[in-house]
Amino acid sequence: MSGKQHSTDQETRLIEEDHHSIKLWLRLLTCSSLIEKHLRGSLREEFNTTLPRFDFLAQLERSADGLTMGELSSRMMVSGGNATGLANQLVKEGLVERNSPPNNRRTFVIKLSPKGKKYFAKLATRHEEWMISLLGKLSDTDVRNLMRLLGKVKSEVV
Repeated sequence: MSGKQHSTDQETRLIEEDHHSIKLWLRLLTCSSLIEKHLRGSLREEFNTTLPRFDFLAQLERSADGLTMGELSSRMMVSGGNATGLANQLVKEGLVERNSPPNNRRTFVIKLSPKGKKYFAKLATRHEEWMISLLGKLSDTDVRNLMRLLGKVKSEVV
């Protein structure tokens, strides 16, 4: 983040007396929100799609054998209904395939279709370019230090 604060910046609520933990939380939240806002806008403008759709496809891209609806909703941290709604849309568009495994007709396995693989490859390439434009100015040392420190934060809250 540059030295200037944005009008939507979560840190604007801080006062000098706030505990350093509150300051850190609001800095993390602000950075995450600003990056997410950029991603949402870029996905909408360039691909007429949403971040949840990107996340859904990204989960499937990492799982060649597909995922059940329960696995998808758990990985995306959304309700089963939200995951099902996304799956239904993406099936209609031919980006994913929904099949029942022969040993369990009560569940569905969702996989990227060939069309979905090709489409997601374009999305992923642009996503990487956007991330590099947003975070690429950080040095390798800065990134290693941030990853190490954020790893410590993560281990404290898990």
